[in-house]
Amino acid sequence: MTAALRLVPRQPTATSEDPTLRPTSFADYIGQTEVIANLRGAVRAAKRGGWQLDHQLFAGPPGLGKTSLAGVIATELGGTLRATSAPAIEHKGALASLLTSLEDGHVLFIDEIHALDRAVAECLYSAMEDRVIDLPAGKRVIRVPLPKFTLLGATTHAGKLPKPLLDRFGFVWQLRHYTLAEMTTIVERAAHKLGVSIDAAGAAVIARASRGTPRIANRLLRRVRDTAANAVADGLEDGTINGTLATTALAQLGIDPQGLDALDRRYLSIVAERPVGIEALCAELAEDRSTVEDSIEPFLMQAGLIKRGNKGRHATEAGRAHFEPKKELSP
Repeated sequence: MTAALRLVPRQPTATSEDPTLRPTSFADYIGQTEVIANLRGAVRAAKRGGWQLDHQLFAGPPGLGKTSLAGVIATELGGTLRATSAPAIEHKGALASLLTSLEDGHVLFIDEIHALDRAVAECLYSAMEDRVIDLPAGKRVIRVPLPKFTLLGATTHAGKLPKPLLDRFGFVWQLRHYTLAEMTTIVERAAHKLGVSIDAAGAAVIARASRGTPRIANRLLRRVRDTAANAVADGLEDGTINGTLATTALAQLGIDPQGLDALDRRYLSIVAERPVGIEALCAELAEDRSTVEDSIEPFLMQAGLIKRGNKGRHATEAGRAHFEPKKELSP
């Protein structure tokens, strides 16, 4: 029995990803073609016209490159990136301290911006629109001017942002999951940056199991690299990650070729029998609702393995076929 490894992204901080694997320019950014094309044009126009880039909001599931995109924009603008996350801005004073420390041309990135306290979010309205912030001074309120800055926000729940805050972003971009071809290229580039030898078949196996998410691909690549290194030490392989080695390494982690892990398969085993409501499903899985709705279901729905309806969650024909005993991996 192999211990299950859960690799679905879970609300990372703005600086949790290995910076060595992040793209450093628009040219280095793979996928999200339409978003990148529009941002490239907006950044070029801002630099040529001498104005500050409009505030931007990036929405989408975890691990799709929202933080990386913020870094790319700051680099392309030639500015300084200040990165933080909503939970770190606990009160209005913390926000005021952050905003007043900015300089002209700085790019401020707030991850999971929907999680800002409402009173804190309201302070952003004037900061974003008029570049001023009101600070209490005894019985008075002092209006402090702010430098010219661009706010980049990232959210996995755009619907939770207060509408006045949402309306103050010049653009709202929806990031999508990556195609298999894009994921394969991402794995190959990450392997090159890590100094890992990988062939086309090995990259394709990891890409297919990465759920259309670069962050998962990078984590899987590191784990497969460990298996390859051990195989070399044992005199079994030459160090190149090929299709067979990658498949074997993922199976040892409890991850099947389609990227499903033990928790995904437990979910499928429940809904394959009958439609199940979300509360009952969470109880059977012993997981909270946010984990089920944010980390498990999006990929299963994208893969066409489940559907959500008025009568609850149920497996599709493909989902039931995927759960056949012959396809089950040991958790």
